[in-house]
Amino acid sequence: MLSRFMDKAATITEKDRNDLKNHWRLCTITQVEEAKCVMRMLPVWLCTIIYSVVFTQMASLFVEQGDVMNNKVGKFHLPAATMSVFDICSVLLCTGLYRYVLIPLVAKLCGFPRGITELQRMGVGLIIGMLSMVAAGVTEFARLKQVIPGEKASSLSILWQIPQYVLVGASEVFMYVGQLEFFNGQAPDGIKSFGSSLCMASISLGNYVSSMLVYMVMAVTVRGENPGWIPNNLNVGHMDRFFFLLAILAALDFVLYLFCARWYKSIRIEEEGDKKNLEDQENISIV
Repeated sequence: MLSRFMDKAATITEKDRNDLKNHWRLCTITQVEEAKCVMRMLPVWLCTIIYSVVFTQMASLFVEQGDVMNNKVGKFHLPAATMSVFDICSVLLCTGLYRYVLIPLVAKLCGFPRGITELQRMGVGLIIGMLSMVAAGVTEFARLKQVIPGEKASSLSILWQIPQYVLVGASEVFMYVGQLEFFNGQAPDGIKSFGSSLCMASISLGNYVSSMLVYMVMAVTVRGENPGWIPNNLNVGHMDRFFFLLAILAALDFVLYLFCARWYKSIRIEEEGDKKNLEDQENISIV
């Protein structure tokens, strides 16, 4: 229905015949097809925002969690923020594994030379992102079990955070790289920068949505003497429940993403074989 509605933008009416140069009233076929392409990408893009919420936790709640854990490793003390090095190592490792192991394996089994499609890659990123929240929730649950009365830090080692950082790093390789390839590849040639902008917008909105979720959770969970899930003193809160909530949201988002990815139909505006035909259509309108 939306496609038919947008087709009307290229339909010449009696009123348009006297004003064919007014681009606000009449569009070319190529312009209409480009607009359709952008509209079809938006549902897929919306599904990436929840992943950005998950990714944001690495620079916020993961660090807060590490601050109240035992950061002594041998004779050294690891600052909570330095744990992100495991995310970087995970990205480097998974990038190599994807390029030199997964792609050749999938290409051999399925006959697809590029391994998996961009949409499949983003879906895998969503699943791994969900697992990272489960890992963070389990770590927080274990940390709360080992809280020392009167002490700020739990006796649980900060090394317990390694799995959640590694999983976030692995999810980045699939989600953000797949996202860039998908939006840049599917965006019309005239607005290629729009594809990159969608990726940045997803990350930005993820930060805002994360802040909104924290505010909403605190507004709902703070009751009387109950300090809520994410109080200033995490030892009396339940941040594990917040991580599990994000895992549930990521799972629901993945289900929605499956529908959007299945519904999505690739539109190439200027493939090499069709370039000449599309150039000829620049000044042709549907009658």
